[in-house]
Amino acid sequence: MDLDSLIQNLFSYKSIKQEQVKQLIESSKEVFSKEPNVLNVNLPVTICGDIHGQFSDLLEIFKVGGAPPDTNYLFLGDYVDRGHDSVESFCLVLCFKLRYPTRVSVVRGNHESVQISITYGLYDECLRKFGSPEVWKMITGLFEYLPISALVDNKVFCMHGGLSPSISRVDDVRQLDRFVTEDHEGAICDLMWSDPDDRPGWNVNPRGLGYTFGPEISINFNHVNNLTLVARAHQLVMEGYNWCHDYNVVTVFSAPNYCYRCGNLGALMIIEENMKYTFVQYDAAPRQSNPYVTRRTPDYFL
Repeated sequence: MDLDSLIQNLFSYKSIKQEQVKQLIESSKEVFSKEPNVLNVNLPVTICGDIHGQFSDLLEIFKVGGAPPDTNYLFLGDYVDRGHDSVESFCLVLCFKLRYPTRVSVVRGNHESVQISITYGLYDECLRKFGSPEVWKMITGLFEYLPISALVDNKVFCMHGGLSPSISRVDDVRQLDRFVTEDHEGAICDLMWSDPDDRPGWNVNPRGLGYTFGPEISINFNHVNNLTLVARAHQLVMEGYNWCHDYNVVTVFSAPNYCYRCGNLGALMIIEENMKYTFVQYDAAPRQSNPYVTRRTPDYFL
């Protein structure tokens, strides 16, 4: 499989073929199956939150943040659903992961789920674009292979959702079996679904899955694990990023104008080698009425 050509075709809005998706998924399974539950990520790195199938905005991310291998990326999940181009969005991330495996880290989000993706867009998109659910089956078959968290420079613990009452130490995450059928409770579910809250302690999450956790939970978790920060995605924030819990938790949301109507900015979080944090905000990119109209090859390939 010629990854460079496939990346260029995706950047040019050319449709991806079912056989190409199959090859990507099979190659990705080999790579992800060898990775641990907690990825070790070196500095510098750019952290990217939810993408949600907004393919034009994913291309904008690589425009404002730089493309691999010039920029190292940590993606925090929710590549699919809601937007119109989940297949292309997820496949482009996989292409970069396979092409530059040490430069790109990929973590699973709560929408990387068989049941969620049936309801929120991926399933219907695959039927519309490929005429059958086969591509959906291929893509969802990869989800359980994705790592569930990352540790940046041993100081920033990253996941899609949040903390869990079942997890007191990062080492606890390393012991989990992620290669199992989806479960709607337990530590892995919490890592995908939980949210920080102003209320103290652990509380029922209005989402129906996971928990909300108060400031003292985050502060204690960081202290026990000798961390400086928990970085996560999962929640729409109007400025693209948001600090909470006395700067012990940051949310990064990278889908601008979420669902094409929310009017929010997207953001990337850059962590430099000296552990300095920088945020890059951006507006939604113009969308085409036909996502497969070929456009000029981006400067990245010239």
